[in-house]
Amino acid sequence: MEKFHLGLIGCGAMANTYSRQFHNLKSRAQMVVTADIDEGRAKRVAEKFEAKKAVTDYREMLDDVDGVIIALPHHLHYEVAKECLEAGKHVLLEKPMANTEKECLDLMEIAKKADRVLMLAYCMRYHPLVTKMKELLDEKVYGDVFQVSVWTEQHTEYPPEHWASKASQLGGGQLFSHGCHYIDILLWYLGRPIKGTHVGTNYGTPWMEREGTSNVAIEFEGGKLGYHFGTWGARGSRLRYSFHAHCTEGMIEAAISHGKLIAHANGEEKLLIEIEPGKHTHKEVEHFLDCVETGQTPFTNVTEALQGLRVIWRLYQAEEENLVADLRGLGLDEFDKKPMFK
Repeated sequence: MEKFHLGLIGCGAMANTYSRQFHNLKSRAQMVVTADIDEGRAKRVAEKFEAKKAVTDYREMLDDVDGVIIALPHHLHYEVAKECLEAGKHVLLEKPMANTEKECLDLMEIAKKADRVLMLAYCMRYHPLVTKMKELLDEKVYGDVFQVSVWTEQHTEYPPEHWASKASQLGGGQLFSHGCHYIDILLWYLGRPIKGTHVGTNYGTPWMEREGTSNVAIEFEGGKLGYHFGTWGARGSRLRYSFHAHCTEGMIEAAISHGKLIAHANGEEKLLIEIEPGKHTHKEVEHFLDCVETGQTPFTNVTEALQGLRVIWRLYQAEEENLVADLRGLGLDEFDKKPMFK
């Protein structure tokens, strides 16, 4: 079977992440071209993938590829994904899908009309510790889950002119840019949200126009609770990246930064899994290829991705109005597909 020809659009930090484990996919896919406005950067990343071509305009790659990975600044997602889909290319799009709901809905409609795969690169859903925790929760190995807490503590500082410092280009602040991963996880673990609050600040992260530190609390159906704390201002951390799932018969800890899944029950600790820390982007690319080949709906699909962004937009709106956010009816299976937010 002929290998799937991929193009990479955007050769920043995520491009390097994708390159580290791409060798696991060499029997199925080949990165044939990379694109970046910085020609030197495009060429350096092309060498890492053993791609034969590097260009400064992504349009120059469209005749050479079957699909693309888009790892661009958020405000460019819509325009570039739209053009690639309309050119008949399958698209693996880095999060978030787009900066507005209208753009998200438009991309979803374009992908449907073009009969192309549009998949979101929510890499945490493919992380072995995260997927195993989901399995344990669903099987109620430690009883019924009633609280999931997610911590992401890092130092991410941008210069004032950087696109990620600007709320209009980032799409919001730390919650929208990075926390969207973990809102997605909370929805996946706990089901339909009922109500929630967000409190954010750029105190400690003055390089951010909007929040660089974020606290989210959500109540889900059945009385389950979810919490996410994220900061780009950590000058030190013990938890780093960590999930805690409290259940009626114990607690499951996913120490993401240390590659360990640990059960705490009956006064004892039990190591369930230990893996090499890091992002498992090759697993999401492998699933992307599966979806192209079989026509199956992506695990990280546009419908669930939009619901997660709707939750964030409604949390932002309620925060501005000093209200508790009503988070009911935000999934496309619950609500009409017409836009709910500007």
